[in-house]
Amino acid sequence: MAKSLVLKLGSSLHRLTRSIWQATVLLLLVGTAGCGQAATNAAPKSPRPFTVHEVARFSSPWAIAFLPGPGDRLTDRALVTEKAGKLWLVDSRTGAKTAVAGVPTVKAGGQGGLLDVVAAPGFASDHRIYLTYSEPSVQGGSGLALTRATLVPGAKPRLDGAQVIWRDPAGGRGGQFGGIVVFAPDGRSLFLSAGERQRFTPAQDPNQPTGKILHLTLDGKPAAGNPAAGMLGVRTVTITDPPDDTVAAKTTRGRTFAWPGPNNTPAETWSSGHRNPYGLAFDATGRLWETEMGPKGGDELNLILPGRNYGWPEVSDGQNYDGVPIPAHSTQPKFEASKLSWVPSISPTSLLIYSGSRFPQWNGSGLIGALSGQALIRVDLSGSEARKLEQWDMGARIRFVSQGPDGAVYLLEDEGRLLRLDPAKSKRRR
Repeated sequence: MAKSLVLKLGSSLHRLTRSIWQATVLLLLVGTAGCGQAATNAAPKSPRPFTVHEVARFSSPWAIAFLPGPGDRLTDRALVTEKAGKLWLVDSRTGAKTAVAGVPTVKAGGQGGLLDVVAAPGFASDHRIYLTYSEPSVQGGSGLALTRATLVPGAKPRLDGAQVIWRDPAGGRGGQFGGIVVFAPDGRSLFLSAGERQRFTPAQDPNQPTGKILHLTLDGKPAAGNPAAGMLGVRTVTITDPPDDTVAAKTTRGRTFAWPGPNNTPAETWSSGHRNPYGLAFDATGRLWETEMGPKGGDELNLILPGRNYGWPEVSDGQNYDGVPIPAHSTQPKFEASKLSWVPSISPTSLLIYSGSRFPQWNGSGLIGALSGQALIRVDLSGSEARKLEQWDMGARIRFVSQGPDGAVYLLEDEGRLLRLDPAKSKRRR
C-alpha cells in the first residue's frame, strides 16, 4: 500500500509540475503579445539577394539625388550632400566626383548641416535643384531652411541664383531637423518634413512649423487645398530649448519670438504631431508614406493623410531616454496610429519606394535605411496597409537609400561610403 501511495503522489506531483510549466509558458506568451510591436519588431534577417560594390567615399554624407536628362530620363550623374556644407556632382559608374560651388552657408554641428538635395520636376529643362539645411539664426542657434538654385554644369559646376524660399525664422537649439523634400505626383507642389527640434510640445502647436509635414508651392508658399488653407497663426510664439523629457516639456519656459511677417504655419501644414520625419515618398497610387524616428523605441512607418495628427509627444510606442513613460498610441485613438512600429529602435532614415527592373521582386516595396539598426529593411505596401518583409544586416549605419537610373539601389553610409547594390547571381546546380 505504501508503494502504491508513493506512486500516486509521484504521478500527482508530475501532473501539477506540468500544469505549472504550461501556465508559465502561457503567461509568458500573453505577456509578450501585450508588448505590442516588441514581439515582432523586425522581419527575419535574410540572406542578401544582392552584391555590394563601393562607388565613392565622402565625409558624413546625408543625401543623394540622381539627375534627370532629356525627356526626364535619369542619367548616371548624381548630387551628394555632406553635412559640413559640401555638395558633390558624382558619376555613379566611375565614382568620379567634382565639388559644386555656390552652396549656401550652413550651420553644421550635431544633427544639423547640409541635408537633403532633390532635382526639380523640370530639371531637364531648367536645371533647378532644392536644398535643405540648418542655417545660422540671428536669434541664436539655427533654423531649417529650404533653398532653390540653378545647377550650372561643366568642368567647374556651380549653383546660381540660390534663394531661400522657406525658412523657420525662430532659430534656437536642438537637432532633429527633418528636412526631407518630395514633390507631389503632378510635380506642381512639394512636401517638406520639419522635425520638432527635440523640443516636444511644438509638434502640437499649430503656430510653429516644427513637428509638421508642410505642403508648399514650388516657390515655397502655402499650397492650395491644404487643410487650413488661408489661416494665419499667432504673431508671437514661445521658443524653448530641448527639455529633458515629454513631462518636463509641459512646464519649460522659453523666449518670446515675434514672427517677422504673417505667420503662414497653419496654412502650410499638411499633418502634425511628428517627432523626426526622416523619409517621405509617394507610392504608385499617390499615397504619401513617411518614416519617423521615435524616442527610445517607437520608430514609425506612417501613411500621411491631410489634416491628421500623429500624436507626438502626447503618445508613442517608445519612452523618453531618461525612462519617463509616454502613453501608448492605443490609449488615445484620436491620434492617427502608425502602420508599423519598431521597439527597440532601428533609427529609420530615408524611404525609397522601389520602381525599377533590376529587383523585380521589390517593385512597390518600401526600402528603409536604419542607423542604429545598421540595416536595409524591406516592407510591403499594399493599399493603405504595410507589413515587414525582410531585414538585411549591412554592418554600418545607413543614412540614405536611392534608386539609380538602371534600377540599381544606392546606399549612403554614415561613415562615408556610397554603395551600389546589384542582384546577386544565382548559383547554377550541377
